[in-house]
Amino acid sequence: MAAPAPTRLGPYDIVSLLGKGGMGEVWRARDPRLNRDVAIKVSAVQFSERFEVEAKAIAALNHPNICQIYDVGPNYLVMEYIEGDAPKGPMPLEEAVRIARQIAGALEAAHEKGITHRDLKPANIKINPDGTVKVLDFGLAKIHSGPASSGEHSPTLTIGMTQAGMILGTAAYMAPEQARGKENVDKRADIWAFGVVLYELLTGKRLFQGEDVGHTLAAVIMQEPDLSCAPAQVVPLLKRCLEKDPKKRLRDIGDMELLLAAGPVATAPTTLSRMPRLGWMWPTAAGLLALAAVALGFVSYRHVSEEPPRVVKVSVLPPEKATLVGNSLPAVSPDGRRLAFVAAMEGKDALWVRDLDSLAARALTGTEGAFDPFWSPDSRSIAFFAGGKLKKIEVAGGPALTLCDAPGGRPRGGSWGKNDVLVFAPNNGNTGILRVSAAGGTSTPVTQPDTASGESSHRFPWFLPDGRHFLYATLASGEKNGVFAGDIDSKSDPKNRQRVLAGNSMAVYAPPGYLLFVRDRTLMAQRLDAANLQTVGDAVPVAEQVDSTSTAAQYQFSVSENGVLAYISGGTTGATQLTWTDRSGKVASAAGPPGVYGDFRLAPDEKRIAFERSDAGNQDVWVMDIARGVTSRLTFDPANDNLPLWSPDGLRILYADNRSGGYDLYVKAATGAGQEEVLVKMGTPNGFGTSWSRDGRFLMYTVRAAGSKTGYDLWIAPQFPVRAGGDRKPFPYLQTQFNEFGGAFSPDGRWVAYISDESGRDEIYVQAFPLSGAKFQISTGGGVEPAWRSDGTELFYRSADGNLMAVSVKSGATFETSVPKSLFPLVVPAGGVGRQSYAVTNDGQRFLVAASVGEKSVPLTVVLNWP
Repeated sequence: MAAPAPTRLGPYDIVSLLGKGGMGEVWRARDPRLNRDVAIKVSAVQFSERFEVEAKAIAALNHPNICQIYDVGPNYLVMEYIEGDAPKGPMPLEEAVRIARQIAGALEAAHEKGITHRDLKPANIKINPDGTVKVLDFGLAKIHSGPASSGEHSPTLTIGMTQAGMILGTAAYMAPEQARGKENVDKRADIWAFGVVLYELLTGKRLFQGEDVGHTLAAVIMQEPDLSCAPAQVVPLLKRCLEKDPKKRLRDIGDMELLLAAGPVATAPTTLSRMPRLGWMWPTAAGLLALAAVALGFVSYRHVSEEPPRVVKVSVLPPEKATLVGNSLPAVSPDGRRLAFVAAMEGKDALWVRDLDSLAARALTGTEGAFDPFWSPDSRSIAFFAGGKLKKIEVAGGPALTLCDAPGGRPRGGSWGKNDVLVFAPNNGNTGILRVSAAGGTSTPVTQPDTASGESSHRFPWFLPDGRHFLYATLASGEKNGVFAGDIDSKSDPKNRQRVLAGNSMAVYAPPGYLLFVRDRTLMAQRLDAANLQTVGDAVPVAEQVDSTSTAAQYQFSVSENGVLAYISGGTTGATQLTWTDRSGKVASAAGPPGVYGDFRLAPDEKRIAFERSDAGNQDVWVMDIARGVTSRLTFDPANDNLPLWSPDGLRILYADNRSGGYDLYVKAATGAGQEEVLVKMGTPNGFGTSWSRDGRFLMYTVRAAGSKTGYDLWIAPQFPVRAGGDRKPFPYLQTQFNEFGGAFSPDGRWVAYISDESGRDEIYVQAFPLSGAKFQISTGGGVEPAWRSDGTELFYRSADGNLMAVSVKSGATFETSVPKSLFPLVVPAGGVGRQSYAVTNDGQRFLVAASVGEKSVPLTVVLNWP
């Protein structure tokens, strides 16, 4: 006697039985809470913990062609109820391809998240009355079990968990490796099943069949598929899908468009497939900007006329409740299908990716604090900087993996070559370009600035098509700025290298042979002979008012290899909000309006802030009155003025200026009155003031001399009143084979806290002043930015893992410290704020810190077919 039909299952009211299958029964039910119909699949056995984990992963799939999972019970799944029927062949070519494209879109979305279907067959495909295709039962084949019957109508074959020797899937649609019971079946099994289903839709015939399951499996393994009944237009696609060797099979379902021949098959697909690169027109926009969100879709179609591709420009807003971090570059994937960018949500910066045929972006877990992303050549992975490291992450999911160290200040860009070598520009004293394997390891230099000729750094590398040569921007004094070409296999001799382009801008290469760069905030394109590294013809404008960042030579644009351009225009570039926090990190109040505050310093009276701001690559020093929130510009020289430092009495501001070719230290009244004067002649590509003794007698500065073999050194410039018998001639305080920088006098002038990389990474040390041999290491896990409490009882610094640390100090004739104590995480904005990311009040109870802010009204602009 049959068991009575259930009337209720959990919170769901059972309506009717829809059917029975190898995994159990399927019921139509009503969810009274949401007033909607659902489909409930009931299993004969209780679900395992593993099943629930996998079901949740499948439920995370959000695609219009995938049947959604709503809920998981102890032995049932609650799914989207679909009215339609399974497709049946034979059907016209156009209709079969229309359905196939939607199936492919569903598979691609799942594969990108690491989910395989394993049981694709017509019974798991439904066609809604409106023509929309829905694919059911993603990934469930490996967790259901049921008895085998015939080869044609067999349910899913499985034996619990996926292990070697198990057979998963339905016999007639199984890939050969499934039929053999191979371990670790991947997405290529779905591609095989896709080919079998497409053949059946076109012909109405099964490609493989037998008297029972055994005969069917034997046919799958042994017989070559007979495609003679299939239309000629789809045979190339079917052959690639039905390769018995998975290694020879079509690698990605999105590549199906490349294999569809000309003719009616090439009509517009309903979902984006991989963009073809040759013989095809570029996509056109299917949706434009709405106020709160953007629907951006692409339609690929065959070039069947002489009409040139249309240029389409659309806007992409940041995710809801998130803001773009304007100081971090956007990055278009090489295949032009995705856009990566950094956005802040609830005060946390992370890497987001948006498929350009999708309505929404998604954050990548494990990318907190990311900035300046750049893509792998195959568009599957993204490299980015975070926490003093260069990292990578797969877009389809997985952990963020550390490749190598990238310590110091904000790194200056990177590029991933087709030979799996990455080049990047750190900012930790070695200011050339480094290389590292995509598998990770120790980075090695591939360029070194020619400091003798005034170069200070190399930045923003970009690979050329050969995967060996790369472009990079050089920051130098005078008119020596420009874009040069490097070679990953050897350091380029500065005397023999070739400058590709003059100017103060990063440059990128885009097929079919353009160099893109910025001139006066206008994005320009110029032909490049990549073989001879020479520009050809005149540069022409592509986009206007492209935003820069607070980093010299960096502009907010990115291009793909197939005509997709993204850029930011009209935003508050690199905007941050300075705020007051207590010793626990709790925000007390804002300090002035949002703006660009680089290397900010708090005045001794705690009423003003000096900072630097960059406009079109030129830096100047500004001053903000905190109480009024009013900023005023202090310097107006066309050269770079940066890294301000208050005099002990708060009446003057010291800054570095390179108007003479190298950097010198200038001083000017904090009110802006009068003329500036040269205080220290350094004449070096890198140099800046770091501390002024409280009595005003000594000025400490960091310098990296032209041709120096000692890296960054700390020097002292005596000021009036001069020591008895002394003079004002500067002298070195610390000059070793290591980098020493960021020196800070203690309030009593007897000690100096500074940063050194003598241990292999940046750490905080203290030595006596004048030097006596007494030396103390303060940090143990890395540290930068030392700062003293005004009474000398505490020393603060930022740890390598981003925490603000405090160390109790007893000083005088001797020096004693406590174990460093973490106060709170010091979240530095993704774009960075230079060498100063915090300031402390005289009593050590409040801290001035920066947080990212963005403008929701300023979207990313995406241009299709920009050439």
